[in-house]
Amino acid sequence: MSNGDEDRKRIVVGVDGSRLSIEALWKARRLAAVLGCSLHVVTVWEYSISLAPPVPTESWSPLVQAERTLDEAVAEAFGEDVPADLKRTPLVGLPVELLIEASRGAEMLVVGNRGRGGFVGLLLGSVSSTLAAHAHCPVLIVHRGESA
Repeated sequence: MSNGDEDRKRIVVGVDGSRLSIEALWKARRLAAVLGCSLHVVTVWEYSISLAPPVPTESWSPLVQAERTLDEAVAEAFGEDVPADLKRTPLVGLPVELLIEASRGAEMLVVGNRGRGGFVGLLLGSVSSTLAAHAHCPVLIVHRGESA
């Protein structure tokens, strides 16, 4: 995934709307300012396995939901002070695969240690632990309260 300006360093932030992904976004902004990087905010919407898959309608689609998640996360993290060079990318697919691909050429990938799903007691979620092992750049995994 390219941001269209190959000479500009970027930090990729994976968000899912969870509190930890908002903290990851806030932390990434601070790092981007210090490192002279732009922010590339990515959310990935994944079809769930079910007998009746969701059907897009006039008012709802995976893309609309992903865009809403991005907009809400950016608004919660920055309010009216959104970085001018922030790029938002909603994707549909497998989060791990798409975030690993988004990490190509990035200075850093930033994610929360736990997303919306899974087992609350685990230190790392399956996505963050897989990203730490397979991303194409350094990975910062933000834990609850680190940004406070």
